[in-house]
Amino acid sequence: MTTRAGTLRLGTRRSLMATTQSGMVADAYTRRTGRAIELVGVTTFGDVTKAHLAQLGGTGVFVNALRDKLIEDEVDFAVHSLKDLPTTQDPRFVLAAIPARHDHRDALVGTHKFADLAPGARVGTGSPRRVAMLSALRPDLEYVPIRGNADTRIGKVTSGELDAVVLAAAGLERIGRSHEIAQIFETEELLPAPGQGALAVECRADRADLIEFLRVLDDPSTRSAVIAERAVLNALEAGCSAPVGAFAADDGHTLNLTAVVVSIDGREAVRKSAAGSPSEAAKLGRLLAAEMIAEGADRLMGEQSH
Repeated sequence: MTTRAGTLRLGTRRSLMATTQSGMVADAYTRRTGRAIELVGVTTFGDVTKAHLAQLGGTGVFVNALRDKLIEDEVDFAVHSLKDLPTTQDPRFVLAAIPARHDHRDALVGTHKFADLAPGARVGTGSPRRVAMLSALRPDLEYVPIRGNADTRIGKVTSGELDAVVLAAAGLERIGRSHEIAQIFETEELLPAPGQGALAVECRADRADLIEFLRVLDDPSTRSAVIAERAVLNALEAGCSAPVGAFAADDGHTLNLTAVVVSIDGREAVRKSAAGSPSEAAKLGRLLAAEMIAEGADRLMGEQSH
């Protein structure tokens, strides 16, 4: 089957970060297929609410408005940051492509490296995961919840309101702000959010022609890695607002997965690793989550929900 004739409509959030990464995906499809693609900006609840993402539960707040546009046939497909996508599959949609992942790591923006920040320095982040893991490394710093786009967050450093902010390295690279990174955190220090650095290309499940077209950008190694990471999160997520990090790497033969649940104060953590076949990525993630729960991750998660 072939896709419907004419220009395809790509739904994207309106932020600079989102339109930049959606534009990258659109350009990649046009280069591969010759097909014209138009960006359609959509405002999501996550873009307009003043609440912190931790209060909103995070997943879905940037996704649902884009999915509504797919159902209403106002866009043909949508591009999300994969870490924003709920881990429970909605049968109305299909994840048609997961392009090759960019940098999965977290980055510190400021004038000093993390170890050189003065005691009591104010570090901004909207992520409970980052707060918990950073607290484990430097409990003497003050972690300040912040919202807004990358420009807004970085502006809090340049204005002197904060000493540093922590953002995803991939996002900073995409918008041309990587020169402002003072330090990249390795996964041994900060385990990223499941799916961090990866993009999700989603369309309606009844568009078989479009699924076939979109699949050309799918990267099998990235897909198996993020499936494993998201399986860990999904298995841990019931009643869980605890900070969870996970990262997997597929070398073509073996999938290596590491995950962690951290107490919000950073004092306790359950961290486990496992390896398996890339073809059984979801099973590997579920098994690792079960091992973590057996070692007390459920207790840490229970403490978060009170």
